[in-house]
Amino acid sequence: MTRVTVTRPALPPGYVDAPTGFVSWEYVAQRLAEAKNYWLASTRPDGRPHVVPRWGVFLDDKFYYDGSPETRHAINIGANPHVTLHLESGDQAIIADGTSAPAGKPSAALAERLSAAFCAKYEPHGYAPKPDQWNEGGLFVFSPRQILAWTVFFENPTKFVIEE
Repeated sequence: MTRVTVTRPALPPGYVDAPTGFVSWEYVAQRLAEAKNYWLASTRPDGRPHVVPRWGVFLDDKFYYDGSPETRHAINIGANPHVTLHLESGDQAIIADGTSAPAGKPSAALAERLSAAFCAKYEPHGYAPKPDQWNEGGLFVFSPRQILAWTVFFENPTKFVIEE
């Protein structure tokens, strides 16, 4: 079971001196579930950053995405699993830090749920994976450990710490 602790991010004086509220976890989870495009930042083995747009689904407080193990981001996470996932908006930001790894072959039940979620989001864009698509690999899972979010930066910057 996932436990989410809500707090404020540590910001330098003058950034947000009088916040008026918090972003709800339900809002963050909904945005992560509904987004079409996600930006995934990893680190190359030589230390240089790498950012790539990804399609994926947010299920059970984790982000699942797929792709070849030969892609740059897959090679990067093999050497360093620490990544950042960001949605497209900078005004209504959701920035998640955590780890990513190959998910292995999903259980039949999870494969059905993943396939249904991917198809609901991406079939209109030409992508409709079947539940057996990941039987031989190619599925990755990002587990967030911390998420920063705001809808209005000066009013509600919120930090979520996620523990399993």
